[in-house]
Amino acid sequence: MALTQKQTQWFAQTFDALVTNVEAAILGKRRVIEFAFTAMVSEGHLLLEDFPGTGKTALARAMSATLKGSSSRIQFTPDLLPGDVTGITVYDQKKGAFEFHPGPIFANVVLADEINRASPKTQSALLEAMEERQVTIDGTTHSLGLPFLVIATQNPIEHAGTYRLPEAQLDRFMMKTSIGYPDPAVSMKILENANVAEAKVPAIITPQVLIDMAELVGQVHVDSLVLDYIVRLVEATRHAPQVRMGVSVRGARALTKASKTWALAQGRDFVTPDDVKVLAESVLAHRIVLDPEAEFDGVTSRAVIAQILLDTLPPSRNS
Repeated sequence: MALTQKQTQWFAQTFDALVTNVEAAILGKRRVIEFAFTAMVSEGHLLLEDFPGTGKTALARAMSATLKGSSSRIQFTPDLLPGDVTGITVYDQKKGAFEFHPGPIFANVVLADEINRASPKTQSALLEAMEERQVTIDGTTHSLGLPFLVIATQNPIEHAGTYRLPEAQLDRFMMKTSIGYPDPAVSMKILENANVAEAKVPAIITPQVLIDMAELVGQVHVDSLVLDYIVRLVEATRHAPQVRMGVSVRGARALTKASKTWALAQGRDFVTPDDVKVLAESVLAHRIVLDPEAEFDGVTSRAVIAQILLDTLPPSRNS
């Protein structure tokens, strides 16, 4: 079913309102916020990796606040247990039966702060939740409901007491992005308002609106030439000399869905190669595993994807 102009307009206006709402708390980082909401509307999860003090947690909190739904924050630490995330089953003596006590994972938006500080066992507790939006405790499956989004943060320079995220978990994050330091003009504005309380982000949409937006994304048209372009990009990551493991099929699907959301946010009901180009690094770079020698030489995943984008010709209008 084709999208109407009214539906396309409504989506673009709502998306813009979400970004503008959060931008009041995260100054000068509109493109990063757009990427974050692209992951959110695409029913994906977001990984924010950046230096301490750049606003990772503030962005996650602001996104959570903009939704009139439930939210939770989990501070990941080395002693955090899987049950502290998913919940536990407790025996109720009065009722004479076991009762499930849900953990903080049962929320529309879950902020997993400093996710790489938890042990691999605790990190693995998120795998089922992120992929299937459910958790299984003592053989019983509990649905997490919709919408469900994990926003995780980690610092790239702090290695003491941290555990590297396994590839299987990285692959479940639709997008990975960085906020970066503000430019001098924005820094001045932040310092001028240093004594002012942190801007409170009002809730402007309900969870149902987010679900409706996700349904519209599914109706965006992707031409076979654009799909072929995505396949060629993914194939190129598997054959790049610096790469030990390329992008998975899950990664290709994530890029396709994110591109649909991005196109609709621009007011179009069809995807162009430029939509794919804009999102490719944020969707694909964290999914590849570099050869150890390439890493030693200073090669980065983002640089590999950037080169692949240069080497892979997009479809032309006359194709």
